[in-house]
Amino acid sequence: QVQLVESGGGLVQAGGSLGLSCIYSGRLFDIYYMGWYRQAAGKGRELVAAIRIGGGEEYADSVKNRFGISRDRAKTTLYLQMNKLKPEDTAVYYCSVTAYGAKQYWGQGTQITVSS
Repeated sequence: QVQLVESGGGLVQAGGSLGLSCIYSGRLFDIYYMGWYRQAAGKGRELVAAIRIGGGEEYADSVKNRFGISRDRAKTTLYLQMNKLKPEDTAVYYCSVTAYGAKQYWGQGTQITVSS
C-alpha cells in the first residue's frame, strides 16, 4: 500500500502561479510512475503531468510550458508547479503513483480555482 497526502491548492487569479505537494509513504520500492491528474466539474479525470522513475516526463498539451513536475526523493514528495494559470485549469487535482502489478494509488484531491 502507498499513502498519498496532498497540500497546496486554493484560489488564484488568471495568470498567477500555484504549487502543489504530495507526500507519499508506504511500499515505495516498486513504484515506476508518478503523476498529477485533474478532474473538472462534469468531465473525466485527465493526466496533467507525470514522471517515469526510469527517466522522462510527460505533460498534457494544455499545460506544456506552463506546468512543471518534480520530485524530491529524500523527502518522498512529488511537486507540481503551475504558472500562467487559466480559468480552464480549474479542477480538483490528484496525485497518483503506479506500482508494478498495475496498482495505482490516489491522493485525496485538492481544489484549484482560477478566477478570470
